[in-house]
Amino acid sequence: MREAPPAVWAEAARSARGRAYVPYSGFAVGALVVTTDGRAFSGANVENAAYPASICAERVALVKAVTEGEAPPAALVVVADTAEPVTPCGVCRQVMAELCPPEMPVYLGNLAGDWIRTTVTALLPGAFGKEALSGHGGRGE
Repeated sequence: MREAPPAVWAEAARSARGRAYVPYSGFAVGALVVTTDGRAFSGANVENAAYPASICAERVALVKAVTEGEAPPAALVVVADTAEPVTPCGVCRQVMAELCPPEMPVYLGNLAGDWIRTTVTALLPGAFGKEALSGHGGRGE
C-alpha cells in the first residue's frame, strides 16, 4: 500500500541515514523504531571489512530499543537512496519477526519520497519463530 509514515518519522530515518558507516558499498540506510510508548530509536547501517560483521540499520534501531528495555515496537521506518522504496534483507526480516508484533506497520521509502506501508508478516510469511523451538531445551519452553 502506498502510504508515507508521519513526516517527523520519515525525517528521523533520513537523518539516521546520514550517520551510516558505509566505506565499502556506499549504500547508506537509515531506520527508525517507534515504540508503543512513543519513544523513538534510530539506526544506520554499519559496514565492516569482514562483511558478515556488518549490521543493517533496521537491526541497529531494533536492538537499541530492546537493550534500552523499551516497550514493544509499534512501527518501523526504513529509507535509502534506491529507485523504489528500499526493502529489508532476509536477516532483518527474521529479526523483525522475532522482536515485533506480526501486524506492526513497516514503512519502506526512498529519498525521492516514495513510500510503501506493509507489515512484518507480509515481509516474512511463515517466519521461523520460538514456537519451532518448543520442547528443545531452550528458554522458550
